Amino acid sequence: MNLHAIRAIYRFEMARTGRTLMQSIASPVLSTSLYFVVFGAAIGSRMGDVGGVTYGAFIIPGLIMLSLLNESVSNASFGIYMPKWAGTIYELLSAPVSYVEVVLGYVGAAATKSVILGLLILVTARLFVPYDIQHPFWMVGFLVLTAVTFSLFGFIIGLWADDFQKLQVVPLMVITPLTFLGGSFYSISMLPPVWQKITLFNPVVYLVNGFRWSFYGQADVNVIVSAAATVGFLLVCLAAVWWIFRTGWKLKA
Repeated sequence: MNLHAIRAIYRFEMARTGRTLMQSIASPVLSTSLYFVVFGAAIGSRMGDVGGVTYGAFIIPGLIMLSLLNESVSNASFGIYMPKWAGTIYELLSAPVSYVEVVLGYVGAAATKSVILGLLILVTARLFVPYDIQHPFWMVGFLVLTAVTFSLFGFIIGLWADDFQKLQVVPLMVITPLTFLGGSFYSISMLPPVWQKITLFNPVVYLVNGFRWSFYGQADVNVIVSAAATVGFLLVCLAAVWWIFRTGWKLKA
């Protein structure tokens, strides 16, 4: 294992984030803060509790997940696509670096940025809505596991994409709709029985509910089922990355 290579890729990606703090960190935190202002303070103050939790506090896990999923996918996909687009990928291909080390460097950096963003949003939420975290260990576990999983997913998208439009289509057309329909702003128990069953086919439901359970000790889905679903998706992404490189899908410009 070439640890120097992993560290070099990781530091390069983290340095790129430092050069684009407004787009990478400030913009997602600001946009999420607007959700807290509108839904948490303005609308939330006029709505009743959801399972004994104020509406403003109830949506915090969902909003963090919304940003976490989108940013994890975007960070990882842009991280590997930009060298392909600029042609600098050949510098990486000519170096004594294995595909495992490339994945660890890029995915590790993307996941780190997403975790930092999630924690910043969590701190920012305190300015608008009071909340408690009953299970901090589980909260950090779901945060890190989700960031790594969707960073891997984003890395796969970056390998697949051959233009900027393809980089945007999955977050905009798949991730965001599934997150909004996955109980980020409501409990699925509020839905009619038929839609409750249909909603359970949405994988984001398990991520949001597992994360919400770590805050308030209650969710629409059992936390063990949520954790198992998250780990399952991680294993699927790992298998997909392995298959991509095993079948000769090379990194190329």
